[in-house]
Amino acid sequence: MDVLQISIAAMPFLLALTSRTCKAIVPCLLTSLLTVLLGEEPHRAVVAWCVGMLIAAVALRERLRTG
Repeated sequence: MDVLQISIAAMPFLLALTSRTCKAIVPCLLTSLLTVLLGEEPHRAVVAWCVGMLIAAVALRERLRTG
């Protein structure tokens, strides 16, 4: 994997860092690591990345909603 692929894989973790609760950071970190580890199997890596982005998006939405 090159730097661009790793930075895209780390996007859920980086997005979760902006949330107020720490509950979303660990699952997003795990899904980002799974995405990097499953990089040779693109279909599985995409599923892990989508789950991480979903968790991070919900956490960010809650932060923006509460103000």
